[in-house]
Order: sequence, then structure tokens, then C-alpha cells
Amino acid sequence: MTLAVPAPARPQAVPSAAGLRATARITARADGGGTTRLPVLDGDGPLALRRIRSHGGQARVCVVGAMSAPLGGDRLGIEAVAEEGAALQVTAAAATVALPGRNAGHATYDVRLTVADGARLEWLPEPLISAESSDLRMTTTVELAPTARLVLREEQALGRSGERPGTLRSRLTVRRAGRTLLDQETAYGPGVPGWDTAAVLDGHRAIGQLLVVRPEWDDKPVDVQLLGDADGAGQGVLAPLAGPAALVTAVAPDALRLRRLLDEAARSHLQIGL
Repeated sequence: MTLAVPAPARPQAVPSAAGLRATARITARADGGGTTRLPVLDGDGPLALRRIRSHGGQARVCVVGAMSAPLGGDRLGIEAVAEEGAALQVTAAAATVALPGRNAGHATYDVRLTVADGARLEWLPEPLISAESSDLRMTTTVELAPTARLVLREEQALGRSGERPGTLRSRLTVRRAGRTLLDQETAYGPGVPGWDTAAVLDGHRAIGQLLVVRPEWDDKPVDVQLLGDADGAGQGVLAPLAGPAALVTAVAPDALRLRRLLDEAARSHLQIGL
């Protein structure tokens, strides 16, 4: 008699009284022929991953939200690795909306990106929306090899249309060859002193940044540029970092005008298309 042995079950997102635990993982690997494969594409819980049409040998992945998340108490994460010589772009199908949960705990959303020598990673998610009464703590940590290339966009919208924002705390840390290139922390919403004053957002409800790392900028850094104007469409600044990198920081009345400002900075000043 032959016994059927079931295949090992794939680890699933773990719900608990404190919220959902889920981590999605992506690994991009150069195949030696000018294209990049995805040996690891492992979505989990609300973080479904979809392979989309490649372009110029670059592997492309879209993050698709499979359920409402993050909610209060959730612990979510994404880990993406571009191995030596690989080219990877990660986008999202829709905005991520932080929502209040059934318990009073805050949610966390941790992104960890690793880019090896000669590899390129474009991290281009849709905006993160901080809905009223939500409480989210987000961290993005990037480890770059000396010859790695990076394009990273972050956009945050404080509240949906016509509502007050939740509480959002965010930290972005980027290290290149083990040395810190950028380490910044921001906080907005109820309980955060002065977040809506003229010294911080001055009434704006969308905040974003675009970080570009290119090894050739070691010898020729970008110039400082002021972006936008006083017509209400948003304002920002492009500045070089202490390394082969440039950072665009911008604020705008809403997510649409923020995206236009970041896209214009990318095209006109950084010569990249997003």
C-alpha cells in the first residue's frame, strides 16, 4: 500500500490577540546573461507579491494588499535583497492605509533593503496614508555595498480626504559600506508637539522624499536646488548627502501634488524617470 505524504505546509501569517504578524521576502539574482531572476518571491498575509513584466533585464515586483492592514497591533515587514549585479524594481498596486485596530496597540511596518555590489534597486511604493485614529511606526533600513545603486521614494499622506490624521512615526536609515549615509526620524499627528506649525508642515498634509545613490557622484555631487513655488502646489529642496547621494524632501497640500513635485525633481534635476 502506498501512503500519500502531504507536502510541508508553507508558513502563514500568524494572527494573535495582539494583531497580525507577517513578513514578505524578495530576492533578485543576476543570471549572468543580462537579466535578473527572482528565486525568492514569498508574500505573506496582507502582503501579496506579484511578478510583473520585466524591462531591460530588470526584474519587477508589485506589492498587492490582500487585506486591510496595517491595523493597530499588527507587525508587518518586507525584506528585499538585490544580489550582486541584479536589477530589481518594487512597486505597489495601491496606497497603504494605516487604520485603527480593535486593540489599543500601535502597528509597525518594517522595510529592510539590501543591495550588493553592482546591483540596482528601485523602491517605489505608493503613498502611505495615516487614517484618523491610527497609530503606526514605520522603519526603513537600507544596506548598500560600495558600488550599489538605489532609487527610493517615500510618500506619506496625513489623513484621508476630509479627515484628521492618525499618529505616524517614521525612521529611514541608509548605510553604505557600513557607514551611515542618512539617518532621520519624523513624527506627525496627535500627541506630537509642533508637527503642524509653520516650522514643520505649515498646514500641508503630504510629505515625501526621493533618495538616489549613484557611485559616480563621489566625484561630482549634485547641486542644491529649491523646488516648487508659492502657488500652493508644494515646495521642496534637493540637496547632496555626504556620499554619492542626493535627497529630495518635499511637502504639498495633497498626495497628487506631492508626486508631481517629486517626479519633476527626478526628471529635471536627477535625470531619472519614475
